[in-house]
Amino acid sequence: MKRIHADHAATTRPDPRVVEAMRPWLGERFGNPASVHARGESARDALESARAAVARLMGARAEEVVFTATGSESNDLAISGAMHASSRRRLVVSAIEHASVLATARALEAEGFALTVVPALRDGTVDLDALAASLADDVALVSVMAVNNETGVRQPLEAVGALAKGVGALFHVDAVQAPGRLAVRVDDWGADLVSVAAHKFHGPLGSAALFARRRTRLEPRVRGGQHEHGLRAGTPNVPAIVGMGVAAELALTALEAGEPARVAALTDRLLADLLAGVPACTLNGDPGRRAAGTFNLCFTGVDGEAVLHELDREGIEVSTGSACSHALAGPSHVLLAMGRTPDEAHASVRFSLGTENDDDDVTRLAAVVPAVVARLRALGGTTMERSA
Repeated sequence: MKRIHADHAATTRPDPRVVEAMRPWLGERFGNPASVHARGESARDALESARAAVARLMGARAEEVVFTATGSESNDLAISGAMHASSRRRLVVSAIEHASVLATARALEAEGFALTVVPALRDGTVDLDALAASLADDVALVSVMAVNNETGVRQPLEAVGALAKGVGALFHVDAVQAPGRLAVRVDDWGADLVSVAAHKFHGPLGSAALFARRRTRLEPRVRGGQHEHGLRAGTPNVPAIVGMGVAAELALTALEAGEPARVAALTDRLLADLLAGVPACTLNGDPGRRAAGTFNLCFTGVDGEAVLHELDREGIEVSTGSACSHALAGPSHVLLAMGRTPDEAHASVRFSLGTENDDDDVTRLAAVVPAVVARLRALGGTTMERSA
C-alpha cells in the first residue's frame, strides 16, 4: 500500500525535474565557480542562473540573494550578522520562532546583547501590542517568521514590518515554510532579511538562501574568501544550488497555477473530517490564518508520539512538531507560548499535506487516524514511554 507523506513541513520529495537538473553537476560538469577556466565559468553561470530564479521566487534582485546550506544557517547569518554589524544592542524575537532563531538569540544574549522575547496569542500569532510596546531606538533587529512550522499559522508580517521600520530596526523573516504555500514578497512584508530552504519546496537538502536587501550591513559568519558577496566563504554546493533554482521556478509556476488552493482544499477537508471523527479533538491555532497544507491537532488523552508511531506502522507519516527539535525533551515551546498546557502540547500532532497528496490520501487519513486515536485511548493513552 502507498505510504502517505503528511509531513511536508519537515521536508518534501525532490521533484524529478530537480534531480535531473542536478545530475550533470554531480558528474561530468563538475567545476568550482571561483575558477577562471571554462569549467569554472560554466559552474559560475549555473550558480548565477539559480540565484536569479531564487530571487524571482522572493520578489527580489539577484544580487540580494546569498546562498547557504540550510534555513538554520540563513537565520543565523541574518540575526548574528545584523546584530554584530549594528551599533544598536537589542534584538526582538517572538516566542514561537523556530529553534534556530531562538537558539541564535540566546547565544547573542550570552555575548552581552539585550534580548526581548515577545509573547504569542492563543491563536498562534505574535502579540502585536506587546511587540509595539517592546520597540525603541535601541532595537537593531526584529525577527518574526512568515508561517509557523508547527501550527501553520501565518504571521501578520506587514504589521510587524511597519512596527520595526517605525523605530529604524531591521526586519528579518524566517520564511522557510512559505514557498510553495504562499507568495513570498519581501517588499510587501517590509523585510530586510528573509530566509528560505530548498527542501521545503521540492528542492534538494543542503541548499538554502538568505535575501539581504541592498545596503543591509551584515558581519559574515564564515570567513576566508569573497564567495557570496563576501558573506559566506567556501566553495558553493553547485549541484544543490542548481536544484534549488529549478525548484524555485517550479514553485512559482505551481503558485500561478493555483496549486496552493488545491492543497488548502484537501487540508480543509481532512481537518473537518478529523474534528468530526475524533471526540475531544481541538485545533491549535487560528483556523482562518493557516497556510496551505498545515494544521496541528490536540488529541486529548493520548500521547502525540504514540499517535505518530502508530500511524507510521499504518504507512502514514506525520510529526509532533519541528523536525529540528524531535530529540529534545519536553513539550513544544510553540504550543506552550500559545497558552496550551504541557499535557495538551504532548497530545498534539502536526499534519502537513503537499503537492503529492490527493483525495484518496485524505480519505485514508480520515479513516485511519480516528481508529488509531480510539485504540490508544482504550489502552490508556499511550503505547510508549514519553519524556517527562
